[in-house]
Amino acid sequence: MMRTRQYAQQLDQEDTLQHFRTEFYTPNNTIYFDGNSLGLLSKRAEQFVTEVMNDWKNHAIDGWTLGHHPWFYLAEKLGKMSTNLVGAKPEEVIITGSTTTNLHQLTASFYHPKGAKTKILADVLNFPSDIYALKSQLAQKGYDAHTHLIQVPSADENTLKSEDIIAYMTEEIALIVLPGVLYRSGQILDMQRLTKEAHKRGILIGFDLCHSIGAIPHSLSEWDVDFAFWCTYKHLNGGPGSVGGLYVNQKHFGKTPGLAGWFSSSKEKQFDMGHNLTPANHAGAYQIGTPHVLSMAPLLGALQMFEEAGIENIRKKSLQLTAYLMDLIESELAAYSFSIANPKQDDERGGHVLLLHPEAARICRALKANGIIPDFRNPNGIRIAPVALYNTFEEVWQMVHILKTIMEKESYKNYENKRGVIA
Repeated sequence: MMRTRQYAQQLDQEDTLQHFRTEFYTPNNTIYFDGNSLGLLSKRAEQFVTEVMNDWKNHAIDGWTLGHHPWFYLAEKLGKMSTNLVGAKPEEVIITGSTTTNLHQLTASFYHPKGAKTKILADVLNFPSDIYALKSQLAQKGYDAHTHLIQVPSADENTLKSEDIIAYMTEEIALIVLPGVLYRSGQILDMQRLTKEAHKRGILIGFDLCHSIGAIPHSLSEWDVDFAFWCTYKHLNGGPGSVGGLYVNQKHFGKTPGLAGWFSSSKEKQFDMGHNLTPANHAGAYQIGTPHVLSMAPLLGALQMFEEAGIENIRKKSLQLTAYLMDLIESELAAYSFSIANPKQDDERGGHVLLLHPEAARICRALKANGIIPDFRNPNGIRIAPVALYNTFEEVWQMVHILKTIMEKESYKNYENKRGVIA
């Protein structure tokens, strides 16, 4: 009974978040399981883009202080709307920049090599752009990344052990940057424990939340995390290239940011036009340039839905969806050489499932041809993200049975086993 379509439909009827599904546009009647790469457009996001455009139309330059959503204060407004997602105080969060720009800013602000402490600790499974930025920051300080960027290894090439990370927190480490959730396997790192261990050793620590924000709850302030940064176009559904976000613990307020700019300024002083920066006394000090207002507009609608749904409710349904997906994979696809590479424990699993298969690229192509949108990760990974706000249990059931048919008929062999330009 538990693996029938009728059971999936019953779960959907019991879902307290089901009404949010009607708020989203699904492309070409497909079943979309790639929300951990790019979330779907919602009607509310669309509505708020129109409102911001109308403010531009009706107020021109005065849109900075007038209209429905005055642009001069929009970064702070959206930051406040994000606080429950990261577990922070409103003044500790700002919506600004991009993931990599924010990492550059935070590294420039918090990486201060001194004495024996000159190295940065990361990991071998981190998203490449984070590593590019850290290497670049080391070079700016005159250090060789080969010797000064330390990367914690993985025993299985998919997950990390807290004990291994802690063992690398040596006297030479000045700064630690790790993902909250690993982009490939979906493993949740123990951010609270790692922060505590870093601080015991006098090391500052920050987290990349790109694959965790909007998928799992956080308590950054309570955990005493020094800083964090994230994108908003995955689980937060902010749209392609939507503006990123960052968190800075209030204990670091009052410092001049490493990369100062126009919007680093205190708003009361900004238009005095003085050449000596007076940094904002909150996370806004870590902004650099003028806010990208039109790319922030969708977040007004997207974050509103998160406020209404509640991250705890989203997490509960997300765990149910991924657990149901794994159960169906193990029961229906056991004969086809798939392996589940993400953690199965609830407290260690983020918002997606990682399937490994030697023919992963062509299987993804076959799924797309059958109206299922997964995500391929080189060389052999299929990421499947059933998103709580718009995916259903019946869609999970459908996807597994379509995949089973593809494997039974070997129709995946009609496609090349190589990734596209964008995987």
